[in-house]
Amino acid sequence: MRSRAEPGTERHLHPGETLSKIESNSDGQNRFTDWPFPPYSYVTGHFPHPLRDSTGHGCPGPDEPTSAPTQDTWQDCEMYLWGIDLFHAGFYWEAHEAWEAVWHACNRKGPLADLLKALIKLAAAGVKARENRPEGIRRHTRRAIELLKSVSSQLDADTVFGLDLGRLADESREIGELADSFAEKASSDLAGVTLPIRLISQRSG
Repeated sequence: MRSRAEPGTERHLHPGETLSKIESNSDGQNRFTDWPFPPYSYVTGHFPHPLRDSTGHGCPGPDEPTSAPTQDTWQDCEMYLWGIDLFHAGFYWEAHEAWEAVWHACNRKGPLADLLKALIKLAAAGVKARENRPEGIRRHTRRAIELLKSVSSQLDADTVFGLDLGRLADESREIGELADSFAEKASSDLAGVTLPIRLISQRSG
């Protein structure tokens, strides 16, 4: 069981960042869960490790899923949707953790598990962008693209778990191509480093 943050503590503690900054990062769209965001988005060397440090935020969020989501039930998988919310708001390390729990629920194999792995790779690219590591961004986006194409081929589908796989692959490619500029920005504006991806816009499809 993950602990909810206390009301009023759901602030994103990037240097100089405020709650309004978080809201703008999520493109003004509705969220898919009601869990408050952690008090900071973890970046190595800038914040306490969420799990290993006694002052870490502990990754608040829903219970880990006990069954794997399917094409018919993904809208009810709160951990998957929590990862979407986290990613949209720039909590990349935390989104990685949420999706990894769902990946384990999918037994880490098969096309749906590969889709979760692609999302995990995109979250990892966001982490590397904040860490000013452009090669890490390129490596993770390349792998995400490979996985997205494989999932589309295996399932003979363009949309899975609400995700437009072709569009997501194209946006991942663009992020890889702009890796140097993302990483460079981290040196002067850590909070401003966000990946221009909107994964899903509504809880359907």
